[in-house]
Order: sequence, then structure tokens, then C-alpha cells
Amino acid sequence: MSNDDRYSRQKGIVPAERISQCKATVIGVGAIGRQVALQLAAIGVPWLQLFDHDRVELTNIASQGYFEEDLNRFKADATADLCWHINSQLEIDPHTERFRRSIKTGNVVFCCVDSIATRQLIWESVKNRTSCFIDGRMAAEVLRVLTACDVKSREYYPTTLFTSEQAYTGSCTAKTTIYCANIAAGLMISQFTKYLRNLPVEADIQFNLLANEISVEQC
Repeated sequence: MSNDDRYSRQKGIVPAERISQCKATVIGVGAIGRQVALQLAAIGVPWLQLFDHDRVELTNIASQGYFEEDLNRFKADATADLCWHINSQLEIDPHTERFRRSIKTGNVVFCCVDSIATRQLIWESVKNRTSCFIDGRMAAEVLRVLTACDVKSREYYPTTLFTSEQAYTGSCTAKTTIYCANIAAGLMISQFTKYLRNLPVEADIQFNLLANEISVEQC
């Protein structure tokens, strides 16, 4: 199978030389993270690392896009198998455990977890060893994508790690829609490809699908 043919329609949008040097880590393969991983496999990331200690439950079929035959499997393993089916050349490293500070990650990290405390832990662990950090958040039909890949955006990102008392009162997993997760994942991959092309990247994108309102923070 020729890579020239495989990636011909994204040529000029996803630089082959830049993406070939990327090792991507996705922490959390729930609603958003699963879609991020599948898109990364499709666009040609050569190495993909997945973290999630949860198993697939019945509610994850509608809200996260898992298959019925995935029930009771670890999400990391189920997602890894599908990524490999998309791209058999992909080197994939699934971890059926929680992320730990001591674990080595790739040079690009996608944070797709559901608590501020966990985001803080991840950011403090990887901020000095990743060139691009992208965080996806969602509650029902509201999403937020934050990107830290230069000095100003790296200074901005920690200001979004508010305390649990200041956080939105609804759980990120209480109301989950797969279409909102797909949009969030698409925006995260879009930010990643902008980074690959050395284009300006938005530090903070917030999108309310119900109200059709979007706000963007430029650093």
C-alpha cells in the first residue's frame, strides 16, 4: 500500500515530514479521546499511546461509540484494535491503567479526562516534555478545546485549571453526546495540524452547540 496514495487528499494540510516525527499520547479514551485516537490513526501518526483504566459499559455504546462486542473489554485495548484496523502500519501502545507521572509519553499529548484534578496532574507531569498539549472538555452540548504549544499559550493554560469549587457543577460524564464529542475531537485534531504547519493556534475555543455560540481566545 502506497503512503503517497493513502494520504494524497490531506497533502498540504497534514505535512508528512512533520507528522512522521510525532509520537502522540491520548490520555482517556472515552467520548472525546476515542474519537481523537481514531482520527490520529487515520491521518498517519506513526506511534500512538493510549491510557484508560476503564472497561466498556453498556452506556458507552451510545455515548462513546464503542461496539456491542467491546462490552467489558478495556477501553484502551478496544480502541487500540480499531486504530490498528484503520492503520496497520501504526505502532500502538495501549495502557489499561491510570496515567502516572513516571510513565514516558509522546511529544504530543491529548488530554481527554473528566476532572480538573487529573488535568492538573497530567499538565504538571508532561508540560516540560511535550511540544504540543491539547485538552478537550465537554458537558452535554458544550465543548472546550485548549491548546498549549508556545510560550503565551503555555502561560494561559494553567489559568483554566480552576479548583473543583469553581468548576461547572454538572459531571462531564453525566450528559454525554457522541456528536459533541466528535466535534471536540475534530477541533483538537485541527489544532494539531495547525501546529504541524506552524500556523497560529487558538489557545481556547469554546462552542455551545445548542445556542450555536462560539468564542475564541487568542494569546
